[in-house]
Amino acid sequence: MRNQSVITGESICYSYTRERTILKDISFTFRSGEIVSILGPNGAGKTTFLNCLANLVPLDSGAVYLNGKNIRKMPPREVAKIIGYVPQIIVPSFDFSVVEYVVTGCAPHMGTLSRPKQEHYDIAMEAIRRMGIENLANRSYSQISGGERQQVSIARALAQRPAFILMDEPTAHLDYGNQIKVLKTVRSLKEEGYGVILTTHNPDHALLLQDQVAILDRSGVLSTGLSTDVLKERELSKLYGTELKLFYQDSLGREVCAAPQFD
Repeated sequence: MRNQSVITGESICYSYTRERTILKDISFTFRSGEIVSILGPNGAGKTTFLNCLANLVPLDSGAVYLNGKNIRKMPPREVAKIIGYVPQIIVPSFDFSVVEYVVTGCAPHMGTLSRPKQEHYDIAMEAIRRMGIENLANRSYSQISGGERQQVSIARALAQRPAFILMDEPTAHLDYGNQIKVLKTVRSLKEEGYGVILTTHNPDHALLLQDQVAILDRSGVLSTGLSTDVLKERELSKLYGTELKLFYQDSLGREVCAAPQFD
């Protein structure tokens, strides 16, 4: 089991403009060993919230702390040892092979200007095998599909060996089978002590993961808690502006979120 790490937010606020507030006085505590599924409608600011956690955008006010340290005052290499980030859209700058791209995840653990050693390639291949994409290892990263890139980027984050992995819509470009494979990987990471914070448009994924949920509404307010406590029919229907039903499915052994039949 890994040592526990903590991400804490204290009264964070972020605005695109004076008229467009995205995050409004948000406070939270996320711990490694937990999965946090972030739900919210389009435009609510889920990706922006992840960017704030990863120190990619400056806050208007408040602060994010990693293990008690203000993230704004930490060297990028130190932050990268704690937080890995899998964005939704990845545009390659160079024509790396997949294994060469994944091995760049080891950079925080290498010396400045150092070249990867065999041990780093071994770590990269282990991450690639874990994602079940060995067939892509020697392919050009720029020549594979968007869904394959998503899986490769998760492998890169695994090679980084952080305490937390942030994932922006990790199942967005995947077929249903690969969506389930990624969610299973997320569950196994939790069991190994990683913290996974992911955004999703699918409330049923949060129910399937059976852990923490953070709901970000259009007013910039964040509500957090266990999925079984936070996800309710009335609140979800209001959040997404459409009728949704929650019900326990005996054959699946869990609660399910679904839309009723169209009229």
